[in-house]
Amino acid sequence: MEEVEKNWMMIFTGSSIPELGKKIADNLGLEVGKVELSTFTDGEIYVRYSESVRGAHVFLIQTCCHPVNYIIMETLIMVDALKRASAKNITAVIPYMGYSRQDRKARGREPISAKLIADLLSTAGIDRMMTMDLHAGQIQGFFDIPVDHLTAIPKIIDYINEKNIEDLVIVSPDAGRVGVCRNVASRCNADLAILYKSRPKPNVAETINIVGDVKNKNVFIVDDFIDTAGTVCESAKFMKKLGAKIIYTACTHLVFSRPAYERLKNAPIEEIVVTDTMPIKEGLLGDKLVVLSIVDILSQAIKNVFQNVSVSEIFKGRM
Repeated sequence: MEEVEKNWMMIFTGSSIPELGKKIADNLGLEVGKVELSTFTDGEIYVRYSESVRGAHVFLIQTCCHPVNYIIMETLIMVDALKRASAKNITAVIPYMGYSRQDRKARGREPISAKLIADLLSTAGIDRMMTMDLHAGQIQGFFDIPVDHLTAIPKIIDYINEKNIEDLVIVSPDAGRVGVCRNVASRCNADLAILYKSRPKPNVAETINIVGDVKNKNVFIVDDFIDTAGTVCESAKFMKKLGAKIIYTACTHLVFSRPAYERLKNAPIEEIVVTDTMPIKEGLLGDKLVVLSIVDILSQAIKNVFQNVSVSEIFKGRM
């Protein structure tokens, strides 16, 4: 990638995923900007940029990993500091947007927390939001600023096609992912199956039925994220009972809350394919875990935004 003019574009990263920010900056021929991050003894977050950002188009790279509430607050304070330091434009690059699964009121007296996060980021002072594979695409409408909704699905499609799996069925883990999984199935010349499940409470899923045939088939479950891994592991066990042969799973975001490790380690899943939108411990799950890099997608999207070029062109012919 050609080197971007250093005087106007600046890359900063918070404490969530500095390694991703460094890779993106390297890809763009830049260095990660210097920022001082610390906490007071009572837990309050302190931010100070160690170099001038006046007149710069700043891209702040964070992702909502554990501890998610701390990371969100850190992001808001970093944005406020940029705004008060006269940055010309502030783009929040948040590959995994926290609270995105709370995008509607499923029951009375519940919040719509994804809208609250959108409001907080906008009020703090971002001019643009860049994210990847939202739990629900409609969350873009919670923002009154431009949102670049990127996707890692082309990376997953390429990986599946490289494996050249015979008798392949792409499985949607719920009705909400049918559109995405149908596209993957079409691109991979595979059949499609859909799981229907009940969810009595958050992080608890009960598979109740399946539409499609997985008997004597190789299965690839494609989802947006894995959190406690309850859904994907129960789905794998369910399809094994139905006669599925080898089961794989793929997702964009590996949130990996407890007890995901033990569940995935013991589940009848041959391979877990994820991307590096979240920090992933080296050697986690051994050869069972495959990590695809989305650095090139984020780098190109940042470059296109900076140069006022269409972001959707990145995915032209790949979706």
